[in-house]
Amino acid sequence: MQAPQRTAFSGPTLIRLLTRLTDVDVPESRQSLSDRLSQWLGWTDAIALSTALSANPPAAAPGARSGGHAEEDECARVRASLTKAIARDSAFSVKRRDGAQETSVDYAFFRHRCLSLQQTMETSIGTLRGRLRSMLATRTPAMTRLAMVDAVMEQSLSARERSLFATVPVLLGGHFERLRKAEQATLVANDARNDTPGAWLDVFRKDMRSVLLAELEIRFQPVEGLLAALQAR
Repeated sequence: MQAPQRTAFSGPTLIRLLTRLTDVDVPESRQSLSDRLSQWLGWTDAIALSTALSANPPAAAPGARSGGHAEEDECARVRASLTKAIARDSAFSVKRRDGAQETSVDYAFFRHRCLSLQQTMETSIGTLRGRLRSMLATRTPAMTRLAMVDAVMEQSLSARERSLFATVPVLLGGHFERLRKAEQATLVANDARNDTPGAWLDVFRKDMRSVLLAELEIRFQPVEGLLAALQAR
């Protein structure tokens, strides 16, 4: 009998990665983005968003524009810094030990590192996003309105976003345990002989790093939108 086919997602890399790494087959949502947003925004959020959309911002002062490619360079710097922080984190440093030690390692360490890196991403990107909004507010009234809308959306969706990203370390924990159990089953089948002790943990480290880099890609999307608006001439 063939195993049932898993749902093939066409969404962001993070979703496709987590779908591949978990044993839960969740059907892809058929709701449009606007429908989902309507469920996530409360009535107070809707009022704030309506106010931002209908506002008539004052015209920017003459010459109030950021110079050159400063904003693009800053975005690139922050993204490179976060990418480096993930790639070089202690969770991904391989320290070869014997197989018994590898199978007894605790996931708590990896969970702590995952949460720490998520907090670093949230803080750094939030600061950068606010800075880009300030730059937009020095441009045209339309760009000032865009900055106001983005501020409302960030505030309205931050709790939902935090809740969704909080599932990442949980799902990674399940993946960690499945890999470890598979390693233990292999040891039993081979009378505790293993030519590559700890290989399962190397696989997990690689998967966790890929997931966090994919999360960074999603978290950076609002920044890329604001940057694109700033670069419009």
